[in-house]
Parts: sequence; C-alpha cells; structure tokens
Amino acid sequence: MGLASVVGVLTSLWKVLVIGWFGFGAMMGGVALGGRSLTGLNRTPAARLRRLTWAYGLSSGAMITSAALFLVPTATAHHARLGGIGIALGLVAGFALHTLPQSPGEEARENAEDGHALDDRPDRSGHAASVVGLSPIVVELTLHAGAAGLVIGGVYAAMPSLGATLGLSIISHKAPAGYVAARRQRRLGRPIRTLLLPAAAVAVTAVPVGLTTPPHVDTLYGLAFGMATGVFLHVALDFLPRCEWGSELYQAAGFAGAPSTDPGCGSGCPRVVRREAVLSTVGGGLLVIGAWALL
Repeated sequence: MGLASVVGVLTSLWKVLVIGWFGFGAMMGGVALGGRSLTGLNRTPAARLRRLTWAYGLSSGAMITSAALFLVPTATAHHARLGGIGIALGLVAGFALHTLPQSPGEEARENAEDGHALDDRPDRSGHAASVVGLSPIVVELTLHAGAAGLVIGGVYAAMPSLGATLGLSIISHKAPAGYVAARRQRRLGRPIRTLLLPAAAVAVTAVPVGLTTPPHVDTLYGLAFGMATGVFLHVALDFLPRCEWGSELYQAAGFAGAPSTDPGCGSGCPRVVRREAVLSTVGGGLLVIGAWALL
C-alpha cells in the first residue's frame, strides 16, 4: 500500500489514490468496530443472539443494497451482457472459494457448538490456511477488491469527479464488509490483520494498471467488474442472519443447547429472532437508500 501510494503520487494518479485510501479507511474502520464488538462476553446467549442478529442483518442489508445500487450498474454500464455474466461467475466463484478450501479440522471447528464460540483463541487445527489466516472470507474480499482495482486503474481518467455519491458507494459496502469479516475472523480464532489484504487491494492493483494506460475495452471491464461484484454479493448473502438452529448466529452467541431450553431465551425466542433478522436486513438496505436519496 505504501509503495503504491508513493508511485501514485509521483505519477499523479490522484483519483486512484483517493479511492484506494478511502476504501482502505472505510474497511478498516468496519474491522475495528467488528473486532471491538466481540468483547461483550458477559452478555447472556439470548442477548448476544439478538445483538448478532441486528449486526449481521444491518451489515448484510447494507452490503446487498450497496452492490445493487452502485456495483451492478457499474458492471453492466461497461457491457450489459458480459457484466451480467461476470456477476454470475463471481457468485459461483465466491461459493466455490467458501466451500472447497474447508478441511475436516476447519469444519469441526466451525460446527463446534460450545459456549466459547466468541473466544479469541488461537487456531489449533494445524492447517496452513488457518495458520496464515487466509480464510475464504479474506480471499473473497481480496479478489473483489483486486478485480475492482484493475477496472478502476484502467478507466481512472474517465471516472466521474470524486464526490459524495462515490464516497457513499465505497463506505456502504466496504465498512459493513470489514465489520462482518472481522467478527468471523475473531470467532474462528484467525488474525484480523489479514483483512489488510482486501483493504489495500484496490490501490495495490489500480496503480500499476493506471501506469500502463491500457486500451479501454468495455467488454473486458464489464466482465472483470461483474465478477468483482458477484464475489462481493456472495459475501453479502453469506452474512444474512440465518435463524435456523445450529447456524452461525447460534454458534457465535454461545448456545450450548436448543434456544427454547435457555432460561434467558424461552420458546418465543426463535420467532423474535426471525422477525428481527428480517427487520434488521431491511433496515440496513433502507439506510443506504436513504443516504443515497439525500445526496
């Protein structure tokens, strides 16, 4: 990131640098909030469950809406059909990255239903992917940011002037992504610092491309930005607050048994959580739409 910034300054790639650093700050701000929010371990499982439901719902709702409002139109503006194909390929690639790398040790850890799911404990699986912290969420976000950076670097001269709408488009998907990614990294005992990779990927890939002044090829840019959008959409969909027993929400909340047997939850708890999951997701989307409408 530092070298890319120096090169960008020397070559006057100001728009690329501003976008890169703004995205870096937005994502790391979300990472800071996500990491800090895991310190409230004195809450009951029921209280943690409802808090996590709102956190995941607001974040995923904002990410999905931001992608639909800003990223999808950008991809299809370059090339309608190839942009759409790129989105589909990105969704499938995100699913593959999330599904294939798991080893038996990782699956056992992610499915552990104990009361210490929120502990910041080191990974003990012994697998290389876990040691370096390159979990699927880190890889997916890095691919999204890197592919977006390639397009930004290729068309930086023709990009709109830096304004509030561009800033909102960056914040509304980078900050929630950093937040939920930090929560998952901490829950799985993986280092949060690896999220520096996706945070810096836009600038790191955009500056070299901007230096080469490649030909403006809408078909290529549409496909590349579409894939970046599809991968990001998969990340957003993955963090929708799923309320079935055994889901990530219940594991992270620390339930040792069925929610109806928890004294702080009761038989009506699942219904309340499902309602709040929908309300929080809709709320996250409305926040982005409202901010956009005010610009």
